[in-house]
Amino acid sequence: MKRQHPIPQHSNSPVIRHILNTWTLVGYPSKDKEWTIEQKVRAAKKAGFDGISFRKPLEIKDLVHSLDMVMVTTLDIGDWKTVDEKLWMAKAANCVAVNVQMLDDDTPTEVAVPLAIKVIETGERLGLNVAIEVHRDTCTETPEKAYALAKGFEKIMGRLLPMTFDFSHPAVIKHLAPQHYWDRLAERIDLIQFANQFHFRPFNGHHCQVPATVDGKRLSPEFQAWLPFADKVIETWLKTAKPGSTFYVVPEMGSGGYFLSCFPDVWKDTQITRREIQRCWDRHVKKWKASQAGLER
Repeated sequence: MKRQHPIPQHSNSPVIRHILNTWTLVGYPSKDKEWTIEQKVRAAKKAGFDGISFRKPLEIKDLVHSLDMVMVTTLDIGDWKTVDEKLWMAKAANCVAVNVQMLDDDTPTEVAVPLAIKVIETGERLGLNVAIEVHRDTCTETPEKAYALAKGFEKIMGRLLPMTFDFSHPAVIKHLAPQHYWDRLAERIDLIQFANQFHFRPFNGHHCQVPATVDGKRLSPEFQAWLPFADKVIETWLKTAKPGSTFYVVPEMGSGGYFLSCFPDVWKDTQITRREIQRCWDRHVKKWKASQAGLER
């Protein structure tokens, strides 16, 4: 069954919601003159983003909602004791999506599965849209561990595990060339179609993040090699999408170690990544509408 998360307004088609992770703007535009969190949120609104992802959502929820934006958060969950507290915090912040980075890279799957069940069931009880992220240094560090977790969850629960897909992590771990992105990273198409949270960081098989542009304007060759993969993910997701379902996407250009000194302006690159993802969406949602119109005849 397709998992849906309806948007507040009625829609006859699936909807994409671009979310800015404020981590992108850590130290921006410089360490000495870093924007305040309010400046970052307002810049995201001006740039056309629909929501904000922030690890302390209660601190900015009023600002975000006053700008008619949605709130998203990422939680680190490493044990059973903090599950309820952290998810209640997300509930209090009115988060429309909750991304969970769970446990450690050396956690056995038999330990991770019960906690994943606890996280998902607690989130559902609170009415939250919760998913476990595919991410390095967690229990989903490799494709094998991520899919073992999903299989373990499905075996016990009899349904698919909601996952947040950040394909940049397994791409680096598996040292993939562009022609192998889809075959290796889309091993479980059913989980991709069931998901509604995606982190679209441009990557290649050597680097978890590549620049979107060479100068803040012209698309980089590495970005152009990645873009068909992102396009294929959107096309595949829409094949089973229902009217009103939401595709939450973070055009994720990270700061810190992800951003190298030779890269162009990270904020400009983030906006261009958002623009190119939107173009992919517009192309495929147009086809989705045409197919629906054909079914109604």
